[in-house]
Amino acid sequence: MRTPVVLACGQGDAGGVVDVLADKPGTVVVRHRFDGQVVVRTVATSDGESDWPMEPANGCVACTVRNDLLVLLRRLHRRGDVQRIVVHLTPWLEPEAVCWAINNVRVSVGPGYVDGPAARDVCIDAVVTCVDTAKWLNQALGDAELDDGRTVAQVVVGQAEFADALVLTTPDPKTLSVLRRLSPMARITVGSQRVETALAHLEPGTRRGRSTLPHDPLLAGQPSLDPDGDIGLLVFSARRPFHPQRLHTALDLLLDGVVRARGRLWLANRFDDVMWFESAGGGLRFEYAGRWLAAMNSSELAYADPERRALAAADWHGRLGDRHVSITVLVCGAEPEDIVEALRGALLTNDELSRPDEWASYADPFGDWHEDPCDDVAEPAGDVAGAREVDGGHS
Repeated sequence: MRTPVVLACGQGDAGGVVDVLADKPGTVVVRHRFDGQVVVRTVATSDGESDWPMEPANGCVACTVRNDLLVLLRRLHRRGDVQRIVVHLTPWLEPEAVCWAINNVRVSVGPGYVDGPAARDVCIDAVVTCVDTAKWLNQALGDAELDDGRTVAQVVVGQAEFADALVLTTPDPKTLSVLRRLSPMARITVGSQRVETALAHLEPGTRRGRSTLPHDPLLAGQPSLDPDGDIGLLVFSARRPFHPQRLHTALDLLLDGVVRARGRLWLANRFDDVMWFESAGGGLRFEYAGRWLAAMNSSELAYADPERRALAAADWHGRLGDRHVSITVLVCGAEPEDIVEALRGALLTNDELSRPDEWASYADPFGDWHEDPCDDVAEPAGDVAGAREVDGGHS
């Protein structure tokens, strides 16, 4: 049997959460910290703590922590007194990357171990994100940057979205409303004392370390589409492609008053390509996400995800196949009608649809990927009118 691993992260009372989790018999706590010269690994059990200093490998602190953690997890699994491992991540570390490494990065431990990922010996039982309620919403809507180039919003939104359980420092109705739409399957509790209860009652189908893929359902967990004041979840869909230049302009509206936007895009000049984008606060990322099923040959289709093929078959278009636009936008202060109007205006017009021979020549401002906002960002447009579902038009 694999040893369960719980990851604790975030800007809230992660230390208090870890202390509560450590009280359960058989729990060992792992921490890494960098003191400016060496990485120090701390392993804490009911019998006490032990520290182990390490020189950063090739000068990379993140690589040193990752590689040490993966090997350590496999070794702790072999100890008879270890029933659960709690990994206390540093405040600005994103748990998704750590979980991916646990499940996928091959490591060599030594004699007696089969080379492979840590997931041979451990399983991710839960990710607990600790939210500082007094700061989180402003951070999630902002454009401040960290020293490594990531935005604060990217980190705090990603930490909350990836959580199986959310622990808030204090109750706040507005933050709660946003988090319930951002991470609808997560158990939410206030204060660290009830974290064990939250973990014992996780919803079936929670992430437990699994990353969301570009072709997964965008509304997994059935978040509420009902508006709550200036908070709402907007869904935009279409069966015609975007004009790349107009879309580039329209996306600026997603960088103010929006906590999270994400979705699959179909560009006219990339007829067979799926493009994926996501934004958090004032930062945006745009990347290639493979080919549409309708553009694949039989060999490629054989390797396509069966769930993706099943979902596509349910809405297959006789001429377009599975090509489509699907976007969700979690607004908090932005005006949904402005976003819908901009996105709808970025779709090809009927006249442009009648001239497909010109599509490949459209200027593409995105390249193969696109990160961070451009210089021109739209001003905030007012209060939310509520969540609504929009069909961008059919060809």
